[in-house]
Amino acid sequence: MASRSFDIDAPRWDQSTFMGRLNHFFNVTDWRTVVLPDSRLDEAKALVAQCRAGSVPPGTTEEQLHYAKKLYDSAFHPDTGDRMNLIGRMSFQVPGGMAITGFMLQFYRTVPAVVFWQWVNQSFNALVNYTNRNAASPITPKQIGVAYVTATSTALATAVGLNLYTKKAPPLVARWVPFAAVASANCVNVPMMRQQEILNGIAVTDENGNKLGHSTKAAVKGITQVVVSRITMAAPGMSTQRSLVRITFLHGPIQVMLVGGFLVFMVPAACSLFPQRCSMAVSKLEPELRDSIVSRYGDAVQRVYFNKGL
Repeated sequence: MASRSFDIDAPRWDQSTFMGRLNHFFNVTDWRTVVLPDSRLDEAKALVAQCRAGSVPPGTTEEQLHYAKKLYDSAFHPDTGDRMNLIGRMSFQVPGGMAITGFMLQFYRTVPAVVFWQWVNQSFNALVNYTNRNAASPITPKQIGVAYVTATSTALATAVGLNLYTKKAPPLVARWVPFAAVASANCVNVPMMRQQEILNGIAVTDENGNKLGHSTKAAVKGITQVVVSRITMAAPGMSTQRSLVRITFLHGPIQVMLVGGFLVFMVPAACSLFPQRCSMAVSKLEPELRDSIVSRYGDAVQRVYFNKGL
């Protein structure tokens, strides 16, 4: 049985190592959690809250608490504690991503098909980026709209341009059209959806969680790492080959299954490339914030910490 002093927020795996983070994200991006009803997720949230308050229900095991925390981390935002929309959760990346990527790989030879599936993909990405932002930085509906239009139009322009350029190119070259479009769009979609963090900075704290101020440099570092992770996440699935299957009508189903297989591993692996609780040396912050921290704490605070998002 779990003791009343059980620390449910203590990491089960070492977050300073890649393998520790990989185990963590394999746990919280489990696609099977997306089929659970909201009532089950709310029960998990309530149990986590009870444990944090030191009132673990009698008979509750540590395994039950770990599972409740898994559901909480997969469905509720770390900054606000609010339940995230289903499609925007990282646990939905496998079913959502495998379907969209499979269609993008199957229908890439005609301009209308490329345009339509890139639009679907970037709409999905915009929702994921908004859902997994640093929620301490608010964003208005107008800013969301601008980000969505910018990211989608960039992806479409790249995909259509490459599609026209590679009309007579070998099939192997043409296969990279979807990935080139996705990579370029991620470089725009993520920072545009989180533009308020870049403009106004994100909250940074000391090692103990005490707020120190807002930093735009911290925002840029965190968002850059998210872009790298997203491109890494998409790369293997976007490079599958039709030649692996000789029966034409099986191309689509087989590709969808291959992409799903890649994503089961690549979603947690890409999320694990960098710690979610990112850090930065005080010496690399903006002069104003750096001076403020030094004047208040001297050399006691050497690094600041922040949620980079996913």
